[in-house]
Amino acid sequence: MSSESITVHLVGDSTMADKDVNERPETGWGMPFADRFDDAVAVANHARNGRSTRTFLEEGRWRPVVRQLTETDYVFVQFGHNDEVPSKEQHTTEEAFVDNLRKFVGETREQGATPVLLTSIARRHFDDDGVPKDTHHEYADLTRAVARDRDVPFIDMDERTRSLLEELGPADSTALYNHLEPGEHPNYPDGIADDTHFSEHGARRMADLVLDGVEEVDLGLAAHVEF
Repeated sequence: MSSESITVHLVGDSTMADKDVNERPETGWGMPFADRFDDAVAVANHARNGRSTRTFLEEGRWRPVVRQLTETDYVFVQFGHNDEVPSKEQHTTEEAFVDNLRKFVGETREQGATPVLLTSIARRHFDDDGVPKDTHHEYADLTRAVARDRDVPFIDMDERTRSLLEELGPADSTALYNHLEPGEHPNYPDGIADDTHFSEHGARRMADLVLDGVEEVDLGLAAHVEF
């Protein structure tokens, strides 16, 4: 690669991750995101299903990312889905979640690269009045606080996606998520109603919202987005 090349490193959980053939049509938003840049930009998707900030670090997944960073690179960090659920083995306390986000930010900057923090994408949960529930409140607020305190470029995907859900409503928003009838797809013979992970269409919509955020926070990366 030339010295002018840019790599965007994606660090997060299943909502961002690449999917294997046997998982499709479930699609992480990082997959369509990677196709939206000119030839100067490569996207390296390190996100993995089921990871929290804590398990991503404990499994040694972060150190190889840091080692390859250069001054032209970006690191997009999006966690919370697994960190915030006390019953999950991946659960991370609020204090540790903040410390881990600060670690991602600090070590990215030590390499001269640019960190970008994102809140989690909303789950498709509506109240009785058809208003999307704030399912990530505490951990989204912690991410917002770290971004503010460390002056980190920030894309509030929780807020953006709840706005999209509200616009679409309970019925039409199912198209964004991995909802399949029995027999509709061989990978899900019994069907599925997954309100966390995305359809191919939904992943594209989520990637569009991320790219809107890239432009709004005025990252230099925005100049390389192809529409």
